[in-house]
Amino acid sequence: MNTAFLDCFSGVSGDMLLGALLDAGLPFDDLKDALSSLPVEGYRLRWAREERHRIYGVRFEVQVDPHGPREHRGLREVQAVVEGSDLSAAVKEKSLHVFRRLAEVEGGIHGVPPEKVHFHEVGAVDSIVDIVGAVYGLERLEIGALHVSELPLGSGFVKAAHGTIPIPAPATAALLRGVPVYEAGVKAEMVTPTGAALVTCLGRSFGTMPPMVVDRVGYGVGRRRLEDRPNLLRIFVGSGRAGEGTETVLILETNVDDASPELLGHLMTRLMDRGALDVTFLPATMKKNRPGVQIQVVAHPDLRESLMKILFEESGTLGVRFRLCMRKTLKRAVSEVESPWGPLRVKKIEQPDGTVILAPEYEACKEKAECYGRPLREIYAWVTAQNRKA
Repeated sequence: MNTAFLDCFSGVSGDMLLGALLDAGLPFDDLKDALSSLPVEGYRLRWAREERHRIYGVRFEVQVDPHGPREHRGLREVQAVVEGSDLSAAVKEKSLHVFRRLAEVEGGIHGVPPEKVHFHEVGAVDSIVDIVGAVYGLERLEIGALHVSELPLGSGFVKAAHGTIPIPAPATAALLRGVPVYEAGVKAEMVTPTGAALVTCLGRSFGTMPPMVVDRVGYGVGRRRLEDRPNLLRIFVGSGRAGEGTETVLILETNVDDASPELLGHLMTRLMDRGALDVTFLPATMKKNRPGVQIQVVAHPDLRESLMKILFEESGTLGVRFRLCMRKTLKRAVSEVESPWGPLRVKKIEQPDGTVILAPEYEACKEKAECYGRPLREIYAWVTAQNRKA
């Protein structure tokens, strides 16, 4: 899988992201064929090479028939559109995750349940194409990890379906909680709600560019021409070097006082199988002085909805807290060493000072302990002793 970094020096929107993906190698005909399976009509796709401050990229547009019907779809209608396509299950799931997140923040702003939100601009054909197309483009380019820069925010006001609203739009502001942003000094909308939803739902980290070997660079062209900067979204696509640098992770937490140990064990298995990085059970004191358990899950941000679904299904909780958090990881790799029990898999971990140490690999050590009838701690001790000999 590839790694990608979005350099959002002029913000981000759905059409700019698609333009950047096209410029980075996404075949337009493949995108067009994939989106044609969506059960919506009255639009056509257009792309062209345009320049901003003499830097050329791809300007992507969804041209909607002005005489066609204007539908204000709700979450249920959008779900029917996405699920009625021939796209992969992963593209459908991630696209609907973006729409559900938009429905949550819009509902919170307007004081209605997410299911009652009518998306207006977001439910229109062009926004559906932007969101589903971007998710498809990332899959088509085999981008498994999307990292995003700090986001510049503009100021001023913009007209929307609900009237004149401040910039950043309330939905954008709600979506960007926990994300590093800065004032761009531009009287214009730099980050749209669709762009904010895409990067916060699909992005793995926010901040500096992660260590990677760059293979391709693409530019997505924005609609406006800005005086102080090229209105472009730049994407770097290449191969990442796992385990290095700082990344953004998702923290999920909930407290329960009525779950049996057997159910909690099954919950942990399901969460780890779905891709959680870590699951921890902590003792907690709850209301009415009841002893309980705090469940804490660490995962990549794009797994939020699927992991929350498991927590609700398996724990019986009525609410889950979530937040984004930065973490620093050390470079590590699986290696093989010669041991008294034959070749043995171990972890090689590079310390901040460059020193490499060996750490036991549980499954490999357990296999040797069972095969040779030795205590597991003896195998562990032999591995750690190698660091003293180095």
